[in-house]
Amino acid sequence: MADLTGAEAGVLTAVDEGWLVDRLRRMIAVPSIGGTPAESEVQHLLAEWLHDLGCAVDVWPIDLAAAATEAGAPGQEVERSEAWGVVGTLPSAEDGVPALVLSGHTDVVPPGDLSLWDGDPFVPRIADGAVHGRGACDMKAGVIASLGAVAAIRAAGIELVRPLAIHGVVGEEDGGLGAWATLRRGHLGELCVIPEPTAQAVVTANAGALTFRLEVTGRAAHAAMREQGVSAVELFAHVHAALQEFEAERQRGADPRFGTMPYPYGISIGRVQAGDWASSVPDLLVAEGRYGVRLGEPLEAAREAFAARLTDVCAAHPWLAEHPVRLTWTGGAFASGELPTGHPLLPAVRQAVTDAGGGVPAERAIAAGSDLRQYAAAGVPTLHYGPGDLNLAHGPGERVPIAELVTATRAYALLALRTCGIR
Repeated sequence: MADLTGAEAGVLTAVDEGWLVDRLRRMIAVPSIGGTPAESEVQHLLAEWLHDLGCAVDVWPIDLAAAATEAGAPGQEVERSEAWGVVGTLPSAEDGVPALVLSGHTDVVPPGDLSLWDGDPFVPRIADGAVHGRGACDMKAGVIASLGAVAAIRAAGIELVRPLAIHGVVGEEDGGLGAWATLRRGHLGELCVIPEPTAQAVVTANAGALTFRLEVTGRAAHAAMREQGVSAVELFAHVHAALQEFEAERQRGADPRFGTMPYPYGISIGRVQAGDWASSVPDLLVAEGRYGVRLGEPLEAAREAFAARLTDVCAAHPWLAEHPVRLTWTGGAFASGELPTGHPLLPAVRQAVTDAGGGVPAERAIAAGSDLRQYAAAGVPTLHYGPGDLNLAHGPGERVPIAELVTATRAYALLALRTCGIR
């Protein structure tokens, strides 16, 4: 642990655990599932809290028409009638581009089967030293930790030399609409930390992901004479096996930051629908899935590799050669993203976490797409560090340890003082 200045010690003391837990519980209670009215509600709540903290707040309606038509837009997987961007900037002695951005998404995925939860997922509860509920770790805890850092700086009576900005974004779970709109509006920074749950590590790279649809055509027949038909289900079983072989090939030589992760660039089928009658041979199967993009691999190159393998699989099959599988790219498009090798943001965050009492975090890469790639593409060096464990995200056991929430808040406050400067 480095020797702390008086201001740094003061800001650590000013971190208020009760404030953090209260705000997190209130944010979890807003069921901000992507595409629902609550997705906008939580953004307005965030804007209100930023205003209360003395930030200059920019709140604007996102141009959904542009998001649907512009070439650089990331795509969406849910329908929206509105969406809002929120940026709060802490006043500082100097104007200009913020020295540090903390960017977090406020949208969450649906809770799934409610019977698997220990209570209502949007009625947060505290148990075993953790806050439980949908969005607790992914990633409302990170958003609240960012706010908590601002609150601690204000409570400690510290004025920064350069601006600190908080970006509250929506649509991250289905493509990255909010980050795209925020950057498009001109909100940039010299450095960015995204408080995604990192299980006490620092994440400097993430794989990308593309969503796809496969339409497999067979030939219908009465099930009593199934030999006269061609089952789209059986055809898909052949295609799926080939895709699993393709998936295995794409894992070779993966970046060592992925550690023991077996599928950093995984291919997963998430939805399958076939047939319209139980006693008929199905003549159509539609499958939708997710396809991992390798670090540094352009999205178009990833698409071409997938399409080429599918073409080869069809060409080698007697039926599929005449009735090839139709491939469509749908939904969000997550490119990979990475902090430049040797960038000083990594040691700066590590030191801040250590000085905040979190030990020395390991460096990792994750297989999930995130907004990191959008900030990186905009020229803003970016990494992930945040409370919670991504392995608990999207599931009925989602929770975040309160100790990690406090440590992350302390680390962000220290990082802000060191990057923005103290007047």
